[in-house]
Amino acid sequence: MSKVDLHVHTTASDGQYAPADVVRLALERGIRVLAITDHDTVAGVPEALAAASGTPLEVIPGVEMSTETHHGEVHILGYYVDIEEARFLALLDRLRDARRVRAQHMVERLAKLGVHVPWQRVADLVGAGAYGRPHIARILVELGYVPNTHDAFAQYIGYHGPAYVARYKLTPAEAIHAIARAGGVPVLAHPWGIEDLGGVVADLVAEGLAGIEVYYRGYTPEMMQELVNLARKHGLAATGGSDFHGAQIVAGVELGSVDVPLWAVEELRARR
Repeated sequence: MSKVDLHVHTTASDGQYAPADVVRLALERGIRVLAITDHDTVAGVPEALAAASGTPLEVIPGVEMSTETHHGEVHILGYYVDIEEARFLALLDRLRDARRVRAQHMVERLAKLGVHVPWQRVADLVGAGAYGRPHIARILVELGYVPNTHDAFAQYIGYHGPAYVARYKLTPAEAIHAIARAGGVPVLAHPWGIEDLGGVVADLVAEGLAGIEVYYRGYTPEMMQELVNLARKHGLAATGGSDFHGAQIVAGVELGSVDVPLWAVEELRARR
């Protein structure tokens, strides 16, 4: 079990566990550094910080921002962000509003396919969090349309699925600039599979990218070494995490299940 997990979601976006419960789970597993990186929101950070107060666990305030390029989706993680910075919060509000509208359009497209997902059930599941495709995927499983959330994405709401709806057109550069203005460290999330990755990274470094997620679930040692080499080439921090959501959302991914070296945190701190 790793002592570091820098990619974790809570009920503030599309995770299964409340922020305080994630902190308790991290403490049970002996994790020393945890980053709360909910999608397009920092709403879960204060609860996590309060729950970790007086414990050996360091909680890093973070976020995962969803962006679009002509190649498809690109996610940018932000670490050590100021969760009270007004411009940053205003942008996150716009992104959350866009997430709700996007989810509504996906439900409408599913209905045209004969797959009926009650909107009220989606809203109830999201609660005060940020709307995301995993919420819809979970309901598709509940209603028996698919056996698991993986199949929900593969058959319906994944990037090439018939009910997929493009997200709000925030660019990676805009996300990087917003994170930097909020005092944060911008990092490219789960990069393997991005088309023309070398070119994308070079372009984003010019915009202020400070790190790349090297240690990630499913990555082989060879893949991670290639990403380490890419990080070193551009002077980027090499970070990592499990992308934990909870077993009901993403099965088989445990908190702290990706081995992230402690020096990855030091590299991240050095770029604050």
